[in-house]
Amino acid sequence: MSKYKWYGKKIITVIGATGQQGKGVVNALKKEGAFKVRAVSRIPDKYVGNADEVVKADLTDLSTLKEAFKDSYGVFVVTNYWEGADEISQGKIAIEAAKEAGVNHFVWSTLPNVEKISNGKFDVPHFTGKAKVDALVKAAAFENYTFVQPPFYFQNLTGQMGVQKQQDGSTGWALPIDPTVKGIHMADINDLGKVVAGVFLNPNKVGKGSYLSLATELNSYNDILDDFKANGITYSFNEVPREVFLTFFEGAAEIAQMLAYFEEYTYMGPNSEAQIKLAKEIATEDFVTLSDWIKINH
Repeated sequence: MSKYKWYGKKIITVIGATGQQGKGVVNALKKEGAFKVRAVSRIPDKYVGNADEVVKADLTDLSTLKEAFKDSYGVFVVTNYWEGADEISQGKIAIEAAKEAGVNHFVWSTLPNVEKISNGKFDVPHFTGKAKVDALVKAAAFENYTFVQPPFYFQNLTGQMGVQKQQDGSTGWALPIDPTVKGIHMADINDLGKVVAGVFLNPNKVGKGSYLSLATELNSYNDILDDFKANGITYSFNEVPREVFLTFFEGAAEIAQMLAYFEEYTYMGPNSEAQIKLAKEIATEDFVTLSDWIKINH
């Protein structure tokens, strides 16, 4: 009997199981049914989700992570820049713990290397920091390893980058990006789970360093406005100069750099079509469109 077996099912351990990416991964794996799912949480007592079990561990603590990965066939690892994570350090710890635990399939949630793509023109640490871990994953020589790239979440449109009351009394967005440029690769973040479940089911096809980019749509802000309008919701868009946007809130500089990068190179970067196609092919189910997401969530 394989060391990965648990009553006939291999164990997949999911980091960030309470976050938006991890929750979708847990749910898709459970729905698919081929694996036992172990959730990792810093506060297991507060875990509310569908995983078969929950264990306590932290991406900054090698010993707890090694224990959490024990007997796991596969692991899904995501870091959270917005919580102040040192993503390169946490990536190294996760790789080391997975190697020591004998993990077969390491799935790393990464993003395009903006620094490399733009030759240093744009500085978007929450993209590039994750991308810099990719080489470490490759060098670790796991039997199987795969890179997944999440998109601009539909959820951002009501969350982190949601609409706000504007000076003219309308509700909408004021951002330093040309609203006509189709530069934003988007999807429902829950759909990342459908890709990750497909990855674990198909190591022979995508387990040797493949990149899979989740992108249901490539939109401009005008496309987004049109989808809301088609669902009876009217929002405004005001393109503001970058220097004005920088005064809006702390952290605006990185968002401005990110949007400028989208405008010039798109979210997933040049030549991402094959990676987007592969994600769609490997996914266990079809993806939700923005229009359908609006219908469900508004």
